[in-house]
Amino acid sequence: MKLPFEHIQAAHCENGVTTGLLHTIGIDRITEPLAFGIGSGLFFTYIPLLKVNNGPAFAFRTMPGLIFKRTCTALNVPVHREKFRSREKARQVLDACLDVGHVVGCQVGVFYLPYFPKEYRFHFNAHNIIVYGREDDRYLISDPVMEMTTSLSAYELERVRFARGVLAPRGQLYYPKIGRPVTDEQIARGIKKGVIRNIRDMLHIPGPFTGVSGIRYTGKKIKRWRDKLGPKQAGLYLAQLVRMQEEIGTGGGGFRYIYAAFLQQAQAFHPDEALSRISDTFTRSGDLWRDAAVQAAGIYKGRIGSQEDFNRMGDYLLEIAALEKQAFQALSKINWRP
Repeated sequence: MKLPFEHIQAAHCENGVTTGLLHTIGIDRITEPLAFGIGSGLFFTYIPLLKVNNGPAFAFRTMPGLIFKRTCTALNVPVHREKFRSREKARQVLDACLDVGHVVGCQVGVFYLPYFPKEYRFHFNAHNIIVYGREDDRYLISDPVMEMTTSLSAYELERVRFARGVLAPRGQLYYPKIGRPVTDEQIARGIKKGVIRNIRDMLHIPGPFTGVSGIRYTGKKIKRWRDKLGPKQAGLYLAQLVRMQEEIGTGGGGFRYIYAAFLQQAQAFHPDEALSRISDTFTRSGDLWRDAAVQAAGIYKGRIGSQEDFNRMGDYLLEIAALEKQAFQALSKINWRP
């Protein structure tokens, strides 16, 4: 059984799943950048006390599932979402969804995904894929970050749906229930709400660990890591930052490029030339995140490692924080349509 479905390759898994699932119910006006922006996907947080793969936790996006939920809410599309304690129940519900014609999204862990290159497999449980059919004991899979569709055996799919650890997916599946015509007014309202929510998340959450404050805080901490942790441990912490930035979806730099594209596309619904200038600022931020990743890679691979190198790494993040603060403050001054 193979349901009608067109694979869409995307830069980030949840954006791609959101776009792909909406297309299955006839809503094809939402692009990956629009889904990311309406869903307020841009974020940063540094959680030093939470360890993932023996390093501190960093996040460059909102919590898993929120982009899909927020985008569907903005478009007035009802959503079904379910988690499970029983693996057998999870498979029964998935099969029932496919039997009645629902293409579904699933949250999974990447460590045991056999089609992932080995260097990209580690214990990260916030990946998203689409299941669009079943043939004997194999499930047809569209992973938006891959060029082609693939398939997983029932055992392989169950294993990644019930991966253990931080953000354990617990067999989670989700899908939009029905499609309704989407108007320009709905998209415009969704863009406005998504941007205002992202301004709040990046500028106004109290404390030093999130948003632009979190980026600035991390930059300052990096300058002290070499003396406090020692060169080896400090290098591993930077490796963790780069892993979360560059190997999970699109991470730091890529998310900024997507948000820049979102602001460009938003101009069709909110004509304001300032959006183009702010879009350019996010593109520059993306470039700086990529430069920072190269600097960090040089340190943890041992090519460089002096205190000056750590200072330069920290300065990248301080510059990024200032740039993104400027961009979000400029967005807060846009005269958004009602």
